[in-house]
Amino acid sequence: MTDDIASAAAAFRAQFGSPGPTFVVRAPGRVNLIGEHIDYNGLSVLPMAIPRAVRALVRPRADGTVCVASRATGFGVRTFALATDIPPYPMGDWGNYVKAAAQALEREHGPLTGIDVLVDSTVPVAAGLSSSSALVIAVALALLAANDLTVDPLALAERMAAAERYTGTQGGGMDQAICVGAQAGHASRVDFHPLRLTAIPVPPDWRFVVAHSLEQAEKSGPAQETYNRRTVECRVAFEAVVARLGQPYPGYRELLQAHMPDELLATADAVLQDPVRRRFRHVVTEADRVRRAESALRTADLAGLGRLLTESHRSLREDYEVSALALDELVDLASEAGAAGARLTGAGMGGCIVALCTASRSANLVTALRTRFYAPRNTTDGLGDHLFVAEPSAGARVEPV
Repeated sequence: MTDDIASAAAAFRAQFGSPGPTFVVRAPGRVNLIGEHIDYNGLSVLPMAIPRAVRALVRPRADGTVCVASRATGFGVRTFALATDIPPYPMGDWGNYVKAAAQALEREHGPLTGIDVLVDSTVPVAAGLSSSSALVIAVALALLAANDLTVDPLALAERMAAAERYTGTQGGGMDQAICVGAQAGHASRVDFHPLRLTAIPVPPDWRFVVAHSLEQAEKSGPAQETYNRRTVECRVAFEAVVARLGQPYPGYRELLQAHMPDELLATADAVLQDPVRRRFRHVVTEADRVRRAESALRTADLAGLGRLLTESHRSLREDYEVSALALDELVDLASEAGAAGARLTGAGMGGCIVALCTASRSANLVTALRTRFYAPRNTTDGLGDHLFVAEPSAGARVEPV
């Protein structure tokens, strides 16, 4: 048992009493390299899992109760009974992510045995690194393991993507898919309907620097209205463009397969008004950037991928309007410090950027961001939670303590 697991196990016994946890679930956060706000439109995205993870220490119970606590401050203990219809906590409560997984599995596999869970996470909360979906996956795997159940990983990802809408956010399925299906040393192209992951090796000399804007991006809180409004705007734009083309298409994927981007953008100019026209332009151009980014990754074209990251950020800032001044500043500083490219990652409206560079430049890039962004904000203590180099990591797993 490693020292950090031993410390967490001791914290578990202090919270729940003896005996201690019987197993640990590790569910990684993720960085989306490119393909932002298009997964819920059924379009391919290109994320990777990161070493930072939600870790859940688990002990099965003899009843149908779930009791979950967190080692982080500000997260109170949440206790509820497993049921096919579990009333939610107030909007934005962290326990709703636990309830989301529990309700979905109880409906499909119940009645289930409950669990005591201590969450010990290294994924920054509300940072655009998928801490919420990692928690959903961790709880789902904990309940399955406690009840001696197995579910195909991608099937579980799809079910948990649907389950997470219990929290009120109408998201896509990227976060859950990469959380369960990632391979170490690889990014993954995630395709939908049906869900598929294609692993793509990351060149060993590449580094991805993640930097937090110090502004939270609460998809279950204030940003939820903006996030959900974008999904509606995308649907409105799609329906208007399809009506103008006079041909039925099930979704954006089929539309983009049948028409070139320039044709679609010209049609959008004719039938849409801003801001819906700009939302459509982002979806179309971002989908094309994902295709080109995969090619750049496969051919180790660092400069090419860097340009695509920067183009993506510009589109997210101007067309999708989900950036923030601090995110824009970080992107500019990263580029000035030698990054090949940078962009916000995650839903935006706060959270993090990801900057691409070579291994030889990563230390200088980290130093420049520390000096020029964090030091003026008096945020250099505990900076490892805000600024770090992420490596492509493996997906979720269950291990004995």
